[in-house]
Amino acid sequence: QVQLVESGGGLVQPGGSLRLSCAASGFTLDYYAIAWFRQAPGKAREGVSCLSPSDGSTHYADFVQGRFTISRDNAKNTVYLQLNSLKPEDTAIYYCAAVQPSTLIAGTYCPGLPDEYAYWGQGTQVTVSS
Repeated sequence: QVQLVESGGGLVQPGGSLRLSCAASGFTLDYYAIAWFRQAPGKAREGVSCLSPSDGSTHYADFVQGRFTISRDNAKNTVYLQLNSLKPEDTAIYYCAAVQPSTLIAGTYCPGLPDEYAYWGQGTQVTVSS
């Protein structure tokens, strides 16, 4: 019943943009930490961005360098990742993930490790190539 489905990936040229979507069903995303991870061939899965449910704060990996934006549409139960100024090294499968805190946390809640997330989508491929 609980499901996350990513979409919006594709092939773009360097400098191009994509908007990735993560649609949730079976639960409401606004009460969960929502993160985007990515995994390139032969590399470990790494965190890209996270949106905290408690304070609404957003967080990004250093390699983002201001190029990406995470956002949420509560009415659509969907989280987005806007990818701008894409580079070839951004090529990867992008996954969305969600986790609900086990205790009440008033501040930021954004786990940084993949194994801290309970729910995962199947991923969407982003390829940046000229």
